[in-house]
Amino acid sequence: MKQQRMLIHGVILGIFCLGFAIVLAVTDRLTVKDIAARALEDRLNSLSQVIPASIHDNNLVADAIAMKNESGREITVYRATKDGKVTGVAYEIFGSGYAGEMKLMLGIDAEGKVLGVRVLAHKETPGLGDKIEVKKGDWILRFTGLSIGNPPVEKWKVKKDGGQFDQFAGATITPRGVVGAIRKGLELFAANKTQMLDFNAPTGKTSSHP
Repeated sequence: MKQQRMLIHGVILGIFCLGFAIVLAVTDRLTVKDIAARALEDRLNSLSQVIPASIHDNNLVADAIAMKNESGREITVYRATKDGKVTGVAYEIFGSGYAGEMKLMLGIDAEGKVLGVRVLAHKETPGLGDKIEVKKGDWILRFTGLSIGNPPVEKWKVKKDGGQFDQFAGATITPRGVVGAIRKGLELFAANKTQMLDFNAPTGKTSSHP
């Protein structure tokens, strides 16, 4: 009798586990498309903030090429095109903040000028480092229209380091990391401008920052 009860309990437990696994599999299958759609929506929203709609008539996500940044990290370069020409590009840049890595999206026009910068992810201190977010202040908007040369590359630093850009009271590391990331992003464009602006460059093409 004892063995029979153990066998019955084992069968019941097995059926329960199997049912639970089926429910998880079905749920995952039903939500995977929603998750992918949400991710695409978020990416398009980020791109729309750094690439003006007026300079392109293409799908930014569809027309992209793969490259490597100055650290050898794989990135996706989203290209804005209009009338058969690449009018701008956007890609993720990375900086070191007080609490870890910061990820931003940088938009640049064909002349190498900043179209916009937006923070995608960070772990900086609320009330101090989070001022890099556009919803917390206009600091991040001050880079629009600037380029390597305006100001000179040696001035692409916070004022505390002898540069042009303001730091936050009580939080220098965060803006220092953002300024450095944008400078490197602009240098990446300058070093790979020919490929980035090549209208016929196939998607998936890989290059490296020299």
